[in-house]
Amino acid sequence: MEQYIFYSIALIMIIFAIAAVSSRKMLRSVIYLLFVLCGIAGIFFMVDYNFLAAIQLTVYAGGIIVLMIFSVLLIHHIEMELEVAKLSKQILTIIACLIGVGVVLMTIYSYEFNVSEVATTTTVDEIGTGLLNYGDGGFILPFEVISVLLLAAMIGAIIIAKGKKLKGRKD
Repeated sequence: MEQYIFYSIALIMIIFAIAAVSSRKMLRSVIYLLFVLCGIAGIFFMVDYNFLAAIQLTVYAGGIIVLMIFSVLLIHHIEMELEVAKLSKQILTIIACLIGVGVVLMTIYSYEFNVSEVATTTTVDEIGTGLLNYGDGGFILPFEVISVLLLAAMIGAIIIAKGKKLKGRKD
């Protein structure tokens, strides 16, 4: 039964991924991407990675998609259609994608997967301690750098969306 659920989620993700890259409407592409990210969370739930699934839903399917929708609404008009690529570029892209799929499948089928009997579980407490640790193996500095980078990106997006230069007021 789990195998059927996995294949149906994978098929839905593939269909929405193709729809996301082939849709000419920008807002629809973002919504299709939302369904793909929710499908990834569903697969995480299936393999009992509940923490990663929750992070996938809150950070990616929640936060990033909302940010993308705001970007689309601020910068583009909702009804704006994207231009269609030339036929030669479409064929070149299809060939590159097929080569990429071939390399991935060749790599997967040439590797011998062994089942590991040693199973260690990591609690959410250990993950949080590792992320907020200042010592060796801690990730507090990258978190702070990423927060400053995201703040700069949001300020830049607001300035670009505004469309005109801000002029200083003389009082």
